[in-house]
Amino acid sequence: MNPNTLNFSGGPGALPEIALEQARQAIEALPETGVSVLGMSHRSAWFRDLLDEAEQNLRQLLGLSDEYAITFLQGGSSLQFAMIPMNFTGKGFAPPEYVTSGYWSAKATAEAAKIHGHRIAWDGAATGYRRLPDLNGLDVDPSAAYLHYVSNETVEGLQFPVLDQSTPAPLIADMSSDFLSMPIQAGRYSMIYAHAQKNLGPSGVTVAIVNRALLERIPAGLPAILDFRTHVEHGSNYNTPPVFAIYVLTLVSRWLRYCIGGLAQMQEINERKASRLYETLDELGDAVKIHAEKPWRSKMNVAFTFGDPRLDAGFLAETKERGMMGLEGHRSIGGLRASLYNAVTEEAVAALCESIREFSQARV
Repeated sequence: MNPNTLNFSGGPGALPEIALEQARQAIEALPETGVSVLGMSHRSAWFRDLLDEAEQNLRQLLGLSDEYAITFLQGGSSLQFAMIPMNFTGKGFAPPEYVTSGYWSAKATAEAAKIHGHRIAWDGAATGYRRLPDLNGLDVDPSAAYLHYVSNETVEGLQFPVLDQSTPAPLIADMSSDFLSMPIQAGRYSMIYAHAQKNLGPSGVTVAIVNRALLERIPAGLPAILDFRTHVEHGSNYNTPPVFAIYVLTLVSRWLRYCIGGLAQMQEINERKASRLYETLDELGDAVKIHAEKPWRSKMNVAFTFGDPRLDAGFLAETKERGMMGLEGHRSIGGLRASLYNAVTEEAVAALCESIREFSQARV
């Protein structure tokens, strides 16, 4: 990508410049091995050290105890949608419960229906996925195998507030699009998972953080590669892992720790970016419509429209000329979408806001 291009894509998302530069150098040759990262063996001591560092960086950023196992998997969230009910819906538990709050959580719910019985704890389809429920206020069976939700709906631009108390059933969260964007109370979750191409790195790797107590309920007889215990026992190296994607993930985690200073500092930056963009859109009044209702607006993905497909197309054309990419809305709802992942700079957001104002003013 041209270094002057501003990436607002919902995925693959923007990456820190320092990580991109280090990755570029590593493709030619890793400083510590003299071999391209693309040629490094997944059985090498170098890669074992890399896995260890990636895990320790995540533990430090999230404040994770040893109660949790961290694995680096493949298949994205789509594979997790099937693996989770296969592994954790066991005898002695009521059916798992699902919050269906948007495009991606609807996919998770649909996959669960193929594996075991399940219950929908809340469904926002009737409102067009414009609002979210209070997780703590849901009528959830305490004996449910787990309660699953997607913390940030990338398509619709909806984001749950940080959880402030425990839910009745073990909580499992798909945090793919807001993982590492802010501090969380990780101890409130039985499982957190997130695929890359948002805040973590390029596609190919998925982080799964699982409370070890949850592993004890996995039934016998699952295919080895679909059993979480396999990946924990083999240290994320059961089959050939995505070495390059894990390498870039490690670079990003270093950037968060040593350049940004941690997740609290990252949250401050993200809140400034989101506030600036939403304030710009709100200033335009009826000229712009934001998909999400105000209390649930996402700080990662801002879905909006000028109300006419021709105007949206005109805005895309103008911003492309200004070196901005990835502002197309998801195919399921159309319109426009600006994704403000961690590596999107405040300067990039300022440039986008200026483009929005100028485009709107030229059409008044």
